[in-house]
Amino acid sequence: MIKDDTTWYASWFNTPFYHILYKDRNYSEAENFMYNLTNYLNIPENGKILDLACGKGRHSIYLNKIGFNVTGVDLSKNSIAYAKQFENDTLKFNVHDMCKPYHEQFDAVFNLFTSFGYFENEEDNLNTIKAIKANLNKVGFGVIDFLNSDYVINNLVKEDIKTIEGIEFHQKRYVKDGYIVKNISFSAEGKDFKFQERVRAFTLADFEALFEKAGVYLLDVFGDYKLNKYHKNTSKRLILMFK
Repeated sequence: MIKDDTTWYASWFNTPFYHILYKDRNYSEAENFMYNLTNYLNIPENGKILDLACGKGRHSIYLNKIGFNVTGVDLSKNSIAYAKQFENDTLKFNVHDMCKPYHEQFDAVFNLFTSFGYFENEEDNLNTIKAIKANLNKVGFGVIDFLNSDYVINNLVKEDIKTIEGIEFHQKRYVKDGYIVKNISFSAEGKDFKFQERVRAFTLADFEALFEKAGVYLLDVFGDYKLNKYHKNTSKRLILMFK
């Protein structure tokens, strides 16, 4: 059955099938984004970065590789258990709820690859931004890398099938009650599975309102991983830098 909407991310992200479905993510693009971002923000050598909702740690590992002291946190125990194999003196992973402040402060807090807007309780979106603010030191920057909901909704692929590792993932997408929803169904290991992803269709104006409530200041907005200017109708990403 479809998991309870309030906890879909906790259940879906904790399955191996989530990682199978998204295994074709562009790692080179992600690494270039991290390189561009850290250079743009001028994060000091050996600077401390919190990778919030880090998943299996792909961004954290690369950030550490290029010289930063990185902590990756995620709600998924399975993802963190996997990521811990890559730990070293300057790379750590822990299970943590991003609605709450972590117990350290950082030069930057990154929330990447649309790892925001999942919560059924609207207050938790605000709490997450407040938590990011609490985790920034006096010169620190927060970054939220979100989908551009205007572009996604205007270019929504309503239905498709992706076959990966012999599994046919049937995907149906629609917009309902201010959320971009994807229903995912497939059969594997002799069982039928159904999951649902729900992401709040936040616009730039929505984020500006949240930032004002949280007491943080929007500094820059970009529309892709090369840090090109954001355009409402054509940019695929909504990348927000704030402090």
